[in-house]
Amino acid sequence: MRNLIYLLVFLLLSCAFVNGCKHTLDTSGSNYPRHVGDIAFDAGRDDATFRLCDENRAKQYYNFQKGLMFKGEKDDLDRYFKEHFQVQKKKKETGYITIRFVVNCEGKTGMFRVKGIDFDYKMKQFDSKMIEQLLLLTQKLDGWMIGEIDGKVYDYYQYLTFKIENGQLIEIMP
Repeated sequence: MRNLIYLLVFLLLSCAFVNGCKHTLDTSGSNYPRHVGDIAFDAGRDDATFRLCDENRAKQYYNFQKGLMFKGEKDDLDRYFKEHFQVQKKKKETGYITIRFVVNCEGKTGMFRVKGIDFDYKMKQFDSKMIEQLLLLTQKLDGWMIGEIDGKVYDYYQYLTFKIENGQLIEIMP
């Protein structure tokens, strides 16, 4: 048992002194996120007034066992985009556009990131007007629920994936 404790202490100290444990603990601008999929604040694209309530404890939306964390659920989300999305009739605009973002413990959103792929799951650059429109509509969404577990509130990651065919919005996932 004593040898196991010595080994554990050695590993912790070697990590701290050799590379600063950047891959697990560092939140001060390291090249590595704390957890896979973390979104780091980017002063060039993110709203400087958006604040996380706890930079070390962002969850995923599915940790709350409520499904989509939007008031009114999927029906209201679908209705909103159906009413506001302006079709871009362009045959080459086909694939999936995912917008990932953080909802803080006050229900406010920020730190939006966009990726596009085609139906063969290869990276795709969509028309910038379509991306801007979907991003703006997503940023304007109001009604994200506060993430709560056992009376404690959390920031959480949320995403919307838009299925696009020939410039038309076909489906919103999840």
